[in-house]
Order: sequence, then structure tokens, then C-alpha cells
Amino acid sequence: MGLIRYVLRRLASLIPVVLGVTFITFVLSRVLVADPARAWAGPKAPPSVVAQLAASYHLNQPIPVQYFYYMRDILLGNWGTNPIDGRSVLSEISGYFPATLELALAAFLITIIFGIPLGVLAALRQDKKTDHGIRFLYLAGFSSPPFFIALLLLEVVAYYFGWLPAGGELSALGVTPPPNITGMIVVDSLLTGNWAAFWDSLQHLILPATTLALLTFGLVIRVTRASMLEVSQKEFVKASYAKGLTKRQVVTNHILRNALISTTTILGLILGAFLGGAIVIESIFQWPGIGLYAVNAIDSFDYPAVMGVTFVFTLGVVLANLLADIIYAYLNPRISL
Repeated sequence: MGLIRYVLRRLASLIPVVLGVTFITFVLSRVLVADPARAWAGPKAPPSVVAQLAASYHLNQPIPVQYFYYMRDILLGNWGTNPIDGRSVLSEISGYFPATLELALAAFLITIIFGIPLGVLAALRQDKKTDHGIRFLYLAGFSSPPFFIALLLLEVVAYYFGWLPAGGELSALGVTPPPNITGMIVVDSLLTGNWAAFWDSLQHLILPATTLALLTFGLVIRVTRASMLEVSQKEFVKASYAKGLTKRQVVTNHILRNALISTTTILGLILGAFLGGAIVIESIFQWPGIGLYAVNAIDSFDYPAVMGVTFVFTLGVVLANLLADIIYAYLNPRISL
């Protein structure tokens, strides 16, 4: 019951967080763009079109009134329309988001698979050559700009050696796309048994997912290593050795479980950042996700699309942190009390 009450309290606390973030971004969008209707309609649009857009989105009202209508429309599913083709912004985001989710989950999986074991290994080999090598690796990845890592991998892996495709989600020729079930092409190919599309889409996914993971997995290594070293000095660890447990049993059942509490918090932040849309990575690799959609929306001054993407980014970060808090409370029952 303590865990359930904790989760309910965390859910209730998300409401003011979402309202606060959306209100700040909403106000900033009004300050940075003096006339959103004109920016959206374009410089050559007639005054009647600009006036119609301003009336449709209540842009002539005070900002608190505009924000009220904005949140009302968001909750009702009316996120605006694309000024070029007239498509609903919500339907467009729904079409782009599965690709971002697929990329985020793949990068998140790579981060966990390599980040946690390397962090544990660095802690167990503290101040030895292995530890120094791992620390150099994660510092190099963590301190490098996203575009640099992406372009470096593209140049070496895709162009020089030709091991993996340079961009896109699926080859344009020779591969039949699977039916749209989840919107994630690797998953849909696997569900429908389309092995040619599965292998091709998996090759397209590896490079951007690895690039995205390299930007964050160093943080997981660092936090896991520090937590392992901190927990290993606790009295209950010394007592476990005194009871005759082997080093492997102590590390697995006592040190690692407690060390993962801090790592879980970092993983929640990382997943939220991934779900928010890796704009730079998606742009470089031409990955058809919400990040690439956001770039195109900004370039075309698609005001409703920019606001819709901002709301999705906010939800992604908030929900990922909620998931991290729930796992944190499960690993450490004291926090739920």
C-alpha cells in the first residue's frame, strides 16, 4: 500500500509540472514570435488568411486566455492543422512518433547492455588499467558533441567501410515494407515474418541507435561505478563477507542491487531525453521520427506543429521520470514510505 500511495502522489504531482512547463514554453513562443499568425501563414499570405488564423487560435486574446484555449484543444485532440496539406498535427505526430520510440528503445537497450556491465567492471577493477580505459571511453563519448559522433560514425562505418546504411529507415529498392501494425518497422517486420525487411531495417537502426547511446552510456557507467564503490563500503557488505558468502554472491545480491538505485534515476532521465526526440541524430541520419518532424516544422514556421511537438517532448520526459521513480521505489522500499 505504501508503494501504491507513493505512485498516486507522484501522478498527482505531474499535473502542475506539465502545466508549468507547457505554460512557460507557451509564453516563450509568444515572446519570440511577435505575430504567430503571420509567421505561420507566411509573408505572402493575404491579411484575411492571417486574421482567420488569429481568430481560430485566439491569438488576439490575452496570453492567459490563449493558454486556456490551447490546453483545452490539446485535451480535446485538436492540435491544429498543417498549413501546407491541411493534415491534423496530432495525426502527423502519431505517424512520426513510433519511429522515435523505436530509435529510443534501441538506444536505451544498448545503453543498459553496455553501460551497467562496464560500470560494474570499472568498480571491480578500481584504479587498474581496465578502470582507466573504461573511464577514458565514457569521458570521450560524454564530452563529444552529438553531431561529431554522428558524422564520425557515418564517415567511418557507412561511407569508408560500407558496413551499414548511411540513413533512412528502410531501403527504397528491393525490400517490401511490412504492414503498419505498431509503426515501428523492425517490430512490424518481426511480427509479420518479413525477414528481408527485418534485417534491412535492423541494419538501418543500428547506426543511429548506437550514436544516440554513445552520448549517454558514459553517464550510466560513471554513476554505476560510483554507486558500486560507495555501496561496497557499507557495513552490511562487510557482514556478508563475514558470513562466508563468495565475492560473486555479495556483488550480485547486495552491492549491485543497491547500486542500481542511483543508476535507475539516471536511466529515467536518459529515456526521457530519448523520447523527447533526438533532433540532431534524426536530422543527420534522416530518421523519420518526431525530431526530424520538429526540424521541418521549425523551418516552415508551422506554429501548431512546434507547439504539439513541445507538448510531446514534455510528456516524454515527465512519464519517463515517473517510471524511474516507480522502479526506484520498488528497489528501495524506504522511499515509498
